[in-house]
Amino acid sequence: METTMGDYRTIRYEAAGGVGTLTLNRPERLNGMTNSMLHESHECLLGVARDPSVRVLVLTGAGRGFCPGADLEHYTGDTAAGDAAGVAEITPTDQDFRVPVVLHEMPQVTIAAVNGACAGAGLGWAAGCDLRVAARSANFSTAFLNVGVAGDMGGPWSLTRLLGAAKARELYFLGEKFSAEEALGFGFVSRVWDDDAFRDQVDALATWLAGAAPLALAGMKANFSAAERVGYGDFIALETERHHRLIASEDCKEAFAAFVEKRAPRYVGR
Repeated sequence: METTMGDYRTIRYEAAGGVGTLTLNRPERLNGMTNSMLHESHECLLGVARDPSVRVLVLTGAGRGFCPGADLEHYTGDTAAGDAAGVAEITPTDQDFRVPVVLHEMPQVTIAAVNGACAGAGLGWAAGCDLRVAARSANFSTAFLNVGVAGDMGGPWSLTRLLGAAKARELYFLGEKFSAEEALGFGFVSRVWDDDAFRDQVDALATWLAGAAPLALAGMKANFSAAERVGYGDFIALETERHHRLIASEDCKEAFAAFVEKRAPRYVGR
């Protein structure tokens, strides 16, 4: 069954088959970020995080862009006071800026499906996801120094962990644009697909993950989250405790049986 959430102006959300898709939806501006988009995305993601029927969350953009960062024309022009329909722009809270944290820590596996320009805050959101995949025409940049700001959305934290301190600082201080193939080469994205096949490939990846044993999928995400908070020895203890619980689950027994019997497993989430 397909479900939708909320009455949003700058994003779309829909869920089906265990996969939720949050689409940044200002295609006429390549999904340039506004205060409303920031607030609505944060609100939507908090709701998804509480929904046990969603096991995978895909973050992508409508049209030709993913998110090139803040829509500077919006913030410097007459539209700063309201949108085309005359609806006043909101003031985001500090909590709204935690979007990449929510993407990183929510129980669902998160996939940034980068379909076009991805820069600034958009790059920070992509970096917060568990997986990043890109269309071949996608391009990336930190972009912050060029517009006179130090940055937001956690890039120095996430990129340092993903790519190492030297590469993260290079990307920030130099701000050079890089291609999807370059992003694949230094490990920022894990897959690059041709544009005409991109959406189908993203759907196939998300569907495959959503079809995995749900307790194991959530447990794996929880393991990675815990690994960033505790020392090695404490992590082994947490991982072992979770492993014993999952081994005793109905789904694990079903997975073992299906593997031996060479058939598709039938998971029940217990």
